[in-house]
Amino acid sequence: MKKVFWDNPYQTKLITKIAWLKENRFVPESIIAYSFAGGQESDLAFINNLPVLDSKIEGNLIYYSLPANHGLSVGDEVTMTIDWPRRHKLMRLHFAAELILEIVTQKFHFEKVGAHIAQHKSRIDFKSDINISTKFEEILALYNEIIKSNLPIHKDYSDVATQRRFWKIDGFAQVPCGGTHVRSTAEVGFITLKRDRPGKGIERIEIKLVDDSTPHAE
Repeated sequence: MKKVFWDNPYQTKLITKIAWLKENRFVPESIIAYSFAGGQESDLAFINNLPVLDSKIEGNLIYYSLPANHGLSVGDEVTMTIDWPRRHKLMRLHFAAELILEIVTQKFHFEKVGAHIAQHKSRIDFKSDINISTKFEEILALYNEIIKSNLPIHKDYSDVATQRRFWKIDGFAQVPCGGTHVRSTAEVGFITLKRDRPGKGIERIEIKLVDDSTPHAE
């Protein structure tokens, strides 16, 4: 299975073939639709304009589910498309969360205990008894400096056989991650932070984009 969302996360349409099929569950030869992993929500995807109802990662494959009356067979050529505005917001909020996570762990050494990236906001949970909002001014100052610097975001395999991936910003961090990423920090954009406290000893940072407009797909 070729995962085009890693090679080109800006691609929104792909012609592929059905490699495996059982009832309404199938595996394509190549894909552009990301499936929930690492806290990042799945893409909204379609096969021949039929909605993908679910997706699940098993080993190095992703299994997708279609409505029962899909009418497809193994070997059929199909067109996979994704909701581009949703994908682009997920990429930006994903990397905004990655940057905040790295800044907090490098600067304050708080332990991450959870994360979720949705279309309109992302969040990271840390183990801490300190009100994390008291650190927001410092966190945002460091974050904004990275955004203004428009640094390239490098992505590659750390292990091809197991399909382990990483992102890297020279001079800042190299982090294991198999999500979809934008090209540079400037594309991520500026954010707002909000504090929540979902449990005793847990501090949550909620992240929203200041400008959530979406460029045209490639």
